[in-house]
Amino acid sequence: MLKKQRDAVGLTVFDSEIKTQTSAKTNALHHQLLMNELYKLLTNPQVQKTTDAAKCLHQIADSIHKRSLVILFSDMLDSTDENDIFLALQHLKHSKHEVVLFHVMDKSKELDFTFENRPYKFVDLETGEELKLQPNQVKDFYIQKMQERKANLKLKCAQYKIDFVEADINEGFQPVLLSYLVKRSKMV
Repeated sequence: MLKKQRDAVGLTVFDSEIKTQTSAKTNALHHQLLMNELYKLLTNPQVQKTTDAAKCLHQIADSIHKRSLVILFSDMLDSTDENDIFLALQHLKHSKHEVVLFHVMDKSKELDFTFENRPYKFVDLETGEELKLQPNQVKDFYIQKMQERKANLKLKCAQYKIDFVEADINEGFQPVLLSYLVKRSKMV
């Protein structure tokens, strides 16, 4: 798709700080560099890293060219205050960037909390904190809180004119991207 569009593309990867940031370019060598960076992330995922999206998004807003399309892939389960993240996203919008948020999650586990009724040990991948419990003890409360959080994300995205796209990892990236691109082409 990158080659077909011929648009300049850059990549920024961050957790608590920016790990990789490339300028936006259109040439084949640059596209190969981006694919290699993404491949490294897929084959060597980092765990137990905290995320400071607000700080990194402010840095990105200050460093990229005017009028860019910024696509953010995130579970939005950041250790910083959600309002700080939206201030950073608003910083991107104020700099005339178009922003798309792909809300990445495992819908069956993270939103619907579909687990067998037996003891589990849940581990926070960012902090390493462990919690032992039976899903049926917290399922209703958990689902309610996650639905409230998702509704709030959608509302804030609508307020800031940020495209909000649900991206269930179980669907794979092609159906998620294809449905968004079809929707986007109808808007133009």
